[in-house]
Amino acid sequence: MQISVVCPGELGPAEVAAWQDMQRRDPALGNPFLSPEFSVAIGRFRPGARVAVLSDGPSVTGFFPFEKRRLGVGVPIGAGLTDCQGLVHARGFEWNARDLLRGCGVSAFYFDHLAQEQRPFGNWIAATAPSPVIDLTDGFAAYRDKLATKSPQFLKDLARRGRKLSREAGPLRHVADSRDPAALRALMAWKSDQYRRTGRTDRFARPWIVGLINDLFEASGRHFSGRLSVLYAGDNPVAAHFGLRSGHHLAHWFPAYDPELGKCSPGLIQHVRMIEDSAPTGITLIDMGKGEKRYKETLKTSDLFVCEGAVTGRSPLALAHKARVRPSQWAVRTIRAHPVLYGAADELLKRYGQVRTSASSRLPQVNSPARSGRHQNAE
Repeated sequence: MQISVVCPGELGPAEVAAWQDMQRRDPALGNPFLSPEFSVAIGRFRPGARVAVLSDGPSVTGFFPFEKRRLGVGVPIGAGLTDCQGLVHARGFEWNARDLLRGCGVSAFYFDHLAQEQRPFGNWIAATAPSPVIDLTDGFAAYRDKLATKSPQFLKDLARRGRKLSREAGPLRHVADSRDPAALRALMAWKSDQYRRTGRTDRFARPWIVGLINDLFEASGRHFSGRLSVLYAGDNPVAAHFGLRSGHHLAHWFPAYDPELGKCSPGLIQHVRMIEDSAPTGITLIDMGKGEKRYKETLKTSDLFVCEGAVTGRSPLALAHKARVRPSQWAVRTIRAHPVLYGAADELLKRYGQVRTSASSRLPQVNSPARSGRHQNAE
């Protein structure tokens, strides 16, 4: 196995085509977060973004997108944003995780959404989590029938809330693939508010993420595209989702809705409309990403699985990384495995978010990058 490391933007057309072909040939690698276009977009904003190009003689056999950080640490490209990570490779290609790290010039590689099929990483997997998916292979009507059987009251309640929303805010219409930048800005503003209310880190307070989303929103290639789905009430957007499409695969990413209309469930209405309008376009799988959310459990048809852990080498620096990461991995696994602890941690974050929101409301308001929609460079 020969490995050469390049910046994502240095990939040539032949290499991009080979990468895309590997994804088409193996559905397990079809997630948009594993696409070359996503890595190239990240590379425009993250100076440490790299792609390891694997070859066996004259044949390219794999692509491994990652970011190189201080002290010899490697993380997945776009770490913190991606819901699927790993090596994209030709079928039947055999590789070794430590050899891969050595070729990338890193002593440790941390992952938290590793595709389960990445067997050479198996010895370093610390935990596995479900990633709910929606299978649309048989079309929306078949999906709706399954949903009605699993949750018979759900669709009735949703229809009632839709009628209420229409009365209060205007007639409902859904745009499955919107090109409206104002709707994208509204989505980011709603999501920023949600992050702050629930005590989470506001991703859209980071200019490079705003710039990345604006770039991906413009992507509309045959193999890869950004996809903004918007629910309108009258002339106003009330809920939206921005995700990524690659082939038949849609990656669920940033959903949000107008909190003033929350009692009418505009987010759930938008999701069901998005699912319905996705099926005729050839989308057969919607991956909603790992995370304990009630709406995901309601809408899913099954689960894929993703893994977290850290691959370390044998050097002293690698052993130091290993000693540092084990206690935090144990703490995370313990909290996730006990619903009482998980609920307490979530409630604590929400209370912190309420305090933070209350304090910030007393300060002079300025426009955030998410609201202005300006194209920002990396921090």
